[in-house]
Amino acid sequence: MGHHCGNYVAPPLSRRQMLRSCASGFGAVALAGMLGEESIAKSLLHGQELGITHHAPRARNVIFLYMDGGPSQVDTFDPKPRLTRENGQPFGMEMERTQFNNNGKTLQSPWKFKQHGQSGHWVSDLFPHVATCADDLCIVRSMVSEFSEHTNANYFLHTGQGIAGRPSMGSWVSYGLGSLNRNLPGFVVLNGGLVPPGGLSCFSNGFLPARFQGSLFKPDDEGVSNIRPLESPHQQRRKLDLVDSLDSRASRGYGNPDELESAIANAELAFNMQWSVPEVLEITRESVATRQLYGLDSPHAQTRIFARQCLLARRLVEQGVRFVELTCPDVGTDRWDQHNNIKDGHTANALGVDQPIAGLLKDLKARGMLDETLVVWAAEFGRTPFAQGGNGRDHNPFGYTIWMAGGGTRAGSVHGATDEYGYKAVDKPVEVHDLHATMLHLLGVNHKELTVDFGGRAMRLTDVKGHVVEPLLA
Repeated sequence: MGHHCGNYVAPPLSRRQMLRSCASGFGAVALAGMLGEESIAKSLLHGQELGITHHAPRARNVIFLYMDGGPSQVDTFDPKPRLTRENGQPFGMEMERTQFNNNGKTLQSPWKFKQHGQSGHWVSDLFPHVATCADDLCIVRSMVSEFSEHTNANYFLHTGQGIAGRPSMGSWVSYGLGSLNRNLPGFVVLNGGLVPPGGLSCFSNGFLPARFQGSLFKPDDEGVSNIRPLESPHQQRRKLDLVDSLDSRASRGYGNPDELESAIANAELAFNMQWSVPEVLEITRESVATRQLYGLDSPHAQTRIFARQCLLARRLVEQGVRFVELTCPDVGTDRWDQHNNIKDGHTANALGVDQPIAGLLKDLKARGMLDETLVVWAAEFGRTPFAQGGNGRDHNPFGYTIWMAGGGTRAGSVHGATDEYGYKAVDKPVEVHDLHATMLHLLGVNHKELTVDFGGRAMRLTDVKGHVVEPLLA
């Protein structure tokens, strides 16, 4: 045997190393863990409460419909007759500084509004399909943001901070609640073709372990690059075991850093995804009626793209993925960000998402899944009720509209209000931190207690702010 100097201290064993080094009987520990994980997943998917959350959850999954660029509240879900009466006149309120400061006159909506459902929700002609789901919507007309520029506002909406490097809400949800399916990521981003300003940092794990970052799926049949295995499972397993052994040896030398531990976990997940992901992506197994409901037979390519995303979102939450985010398809008009010609731009964007969203809500409801799935339709900010130039609208963080559906929200309700022009929230304003706190609450999580020590203090998604908006709860 070799000899060590008197200052040698053996490094502590990690859980992985301990299990590998112990007698074979301890294999039962791993087996029990796997079976327990599967039992928990099945129980949660069937609605049994296991006491692992801060309180009884109303929702178990989130589908976040991210409307990149900022749809106009006064052209979608917040009608303002005063804009019609004063169209083309000087704007009747003091204007805040805007992104481009090319402010014009009062601009009426090009679309008509009608009331829909027993709730009487006002929905513009932009969304004829979503209007048929009016009684399922919990509309918030008083959202406010702290940023009027896309990149910072996107970071703020996704992470609760207007800077890069913080964990996305999907990462927080996956970190706090764990996975219901060890063969799929807990946080999936279905990319419709447009990565938002701010880039992939909007879906970052930040200072959370790397395995909680968003997994980006492409809008094609493959979904994930190189997902089809080129070797037999036996050959891949041998290679993976070798890489695992090498990584574990390196991990011991570097003090078990998260980067290596997460690399090992992600390699195992990638191995399992080669069989689970193609099965989830196989939407041809859906009935013709279901595919038509979402709009997969639409003559419009962008509608078909978003229809596929919405159908995949349902299939993913059905398989236990905690948080699914959808980005918008590229309709050739720069997202919902219409600084000019808002009529054509918003029309193209709405055509891409309207039928698929309605199909998603109806399908979830028909399958009994809407009660346990929180659907959120939101953007980083809204748009001004006065023109930018002649026929566009600038960014407006002072008062805009989002909506929620299912997952314990108050269906058929309206919360808050903007002024007569639809410019600023004047009643029951809801901040982004409040939205995050409410989403976590519906998932059974107290936002003040979901924390991670980083940078010398306990960090959380809602920072030191945020409160649960009780009127939004059923």
